[in-house]
Amino acid sequence: MRIVSGFLKGRRFEMPSSKWKTRPTTDYAKESLFNILHHQIDYDGIEVLDLFSGTGSIAYEFISRGAAKATVVEKFAPCIQFIKKQAVIFKIEAQLIYHKNDAFRFLKKHTKSYDIIFADPPYAHPQYQQLPDIIRENQLLKKGGILIIEHDSRQNFENDSNFTELRQYGQSFFSFFVNNED
Repeated sequence: MRIVSGFLKGRRFEMPSSKWKTRPTTDYAKESLFNILHHQIDYDGIEVLDLFSGTGSIAYEFISRGAAKATVVEKFAPCIQFIKKQAVIFKIEAQLIYHKNDAFRFLKKHTKSYDIIFADPPYAHPQYQQLPDIIRENQLLKKGGILIIEHDSRQNFENDSNFTELRQYGQSFFSFFVNNED
């Protein structure tokens, strides 16, 4: 895996174990996603929430492009340890906030709002479709903020009131939502 752009551009990192139950966003899908975002947002100083963070790849990419802070939420302890180790290697530990927690539990108890929320749950997670509602109900996305959910073809969010678009890159689908509520 590699970081696509920003001050960490070209830096590579590998998952320490092929036995981990993580499914990292492919470089192709990640590069395509950030090409879309490049035309929609100014990364400088934003705060990002990376749910189901896995290796931390999405958080590193946002920080590399100028995000002030990235909060990573991951329940698998070895992933959190890996992210902390990579943060030291990349010299970005001051910009990362770590939560070893179940993402849905975190969302229901957390009160801070973010400019961008990225979520990549296990594709078979039973609460998948509830993500936009939980985030909206707990006011975790700032006005004008963007929620991005990575999923497979089994999920469909097009009937959500804040849904704006769907993009497909290989087997990865990204649903985008914008918080237009006051």
